[in-house]
Amino acid sequence: MHILIVEDEAGIVQFLQQGLVEEGYLVTSASDGLKGYELTQKENFDLILLDWMLPKMSGLEVCKAIRLKNTKTPIIFLTAKDTIQETIEGIKAGANDYIKKPFSFDELVERIKIHFRNQKEQEILKLGSIEIHVSQHRVLVSGNEVSLTQREFELLYYLVKHKGEVCTRSQIIEDVWDIHFEYDTGVIDVFMNAIRKKLNLKIEEDYIKTIRGIGYMANDK
Repeated sequence: MHILIVEDEAGIVQFLQQGLVEEGYLVTSASDGLKGYELTQKENFDLILLDWMLPKMSGLEVCKAIRLKNTKTPIIFLTAKDTIQETIEGIKAGANDYIKKPFSFDELVERIKIHFRNQKEQEILKLGSIEIHVSQHRVLVSGNEVSLTQREFELLYYLVKHKGEVCTRSQIIEDVWDIHFEYDTGVIDVFMNAIRKKLNLKIEEDYIKTIRGIGYMANDK
């Protein structure tokens, strides 16, 4: 998961960055509001930690600007402002959460985890005419539900989650099957054949390509 920190106090950025990296997150930071906003237009972040008082663009302005194009990425304000009116103003601007400085890092991590869980529960992945409703474990093709086994669902979800990337057979065995030793990767081909039959896609809807000798790639472009 990739987190953006927009904060002008270097000490806070260093503290957050070190702690979040130790928690396993990828972290990018910006020291002013304008730079933070520009980064959100170039990269896709899974969550944004946003200070209120920032140079060049305030956190409130950044939040409003992001929400004009991006309604999904969770935004958590980190700020010393704590009046009810200011809290309401932040929520109206599009923030998902609000944590007052000074704050407990452990509390922040738990808030981040909650937002990631909520995000995953609402997640719908799309690949051409295929829709994956993650929390419900449902797969639709052109609006019609397709019944997949648990493993078939996990494999399809993995490939669509990594749309546009080549997924090697060894990566799939490790990440989907959770096998971390030498194993016959031919089992993946068996499951892929079953998935393709159940999806029953037209020739022009061949969204999952076999990369000969390597693995698979999901792409609808």
